[in-house]
Amino acid sequence: MRVALTAGGTGGHIFPALAVYDALIAEGGVEDVRFFGPDNRGERAMVEPRGIPFEVVNAAGVRGRGPVALAKSVLRLAGGTFAAVRKLRAARPDVVFSTGGYASFPCSVAARVLRKPLVVYLPDVTPGWAVRAEKRLATRMATTTEAALEFLPRKRTVVTGYPVRAVFFATTREEARAQLGIAADEKVLLVAGASQGAQAINAAVFAGLEELTRAATVLHVTGLADFAEAVERKGALGEREGRYQPAAFREDLPLLMVAADLGVMRAGASVLGELPAAKLPSILVPGTFAGGHQRDNAGWLANEGAAVVLEETQIGELAARVRALLGDGDQLGAMRAAAAKLARPDAAASIAKLVREVAKR
Repeated sequence: MRVALTAGGTGGHIFPALAVYDALIAEGGVEDVRFFGPDNRGERAMVEPRGIPFEVVNAAGVRGRGPVALAKSVLRLAGGTFAAVRKLRAARPDVVFSTGGYASFPCSVAARVLRKPLVVYLPDVTPGWAVRAEKRLATRMATTTEAALEFLPRKRTVVTGYPVRAVFFATTREEARAQLGIAADEKVLLVAGASQGAQAINAAVFAGLEELTRAATVLHVTGLADFAEAVERKGALGEREGRYQPAAFREDLPLLMVAADLGVMRAGASVLGELPAAKLPSILVPGTFAGGHQRDNAGWLANEGAAVVLEETQIGELAARVRALLGDGDQLGAMRAAAAKLARPDAAASIAKLVREVAKR
């Protein structure tokens, strides 16, 4: 079987594509897998280390663009679609698998032009413009939650959960803490705004750092832009300096999530799978960009009892909210149990099975 992968330019779209890739490879019978997408948001760096050939197909977003920028984006999408037709024809895939985002659109259209079967996966609770368009092209669809079914063709859609990396299920909380050198009884707060950091969340952490480090050991993934300031803030903590551990990026983020008592994060698609897999209670601060889909993701987890939502306009309350939750063992325990109930360890295998079924048609 030959497979073409295509995905948006964020981890919330790329990580599930890679998780499904791992499941396909583990099952065997895969002759060739290639990733098709733009090369301007770090996609290549995420894909090629896995041994997956990367084919450049340009794309551009259209949401919120002015007339001139919109025209440029449409031309870029058209050029990307022509390139995708040419490159897919050469690759001869048996099936195309898309996880949405604007970067996936040219390859999904090319699949339709070439009459290649197309499986589209919606990671978020509500679809963006790309998946709303791709659902008309898809042979079959998969999605994370039942809540998304109202936006998708029900007869062609299966609810699979969000596919996460196997590492989330490979380590217990006790083992994760032992690997990180964290005592079993230590309260641990993980702050990880997004793959590139989140400025509003970082600023709130800096403002409340003294209060936060009294309540817990703070593991803070800042992104590159705010890392230098985090280092300065750490140096000013005096005797509590060791209770603040900032980093621009952590390759072992799944381990940190499993080890933590509470997380503070944005609400990109990945939280729908990774927070349940890590059994991590969370305070979610949804971003207001990209059509506001993060608010729907955060709301779904909150409605299930696994998270609380803090709007960015309330970000000044972050330290107090964290302290209150960490001091309420009963609520944290209930949130942890609620998160665990949402975990879908078989999500990647379920989507891989769907991809195989469609490829055989």
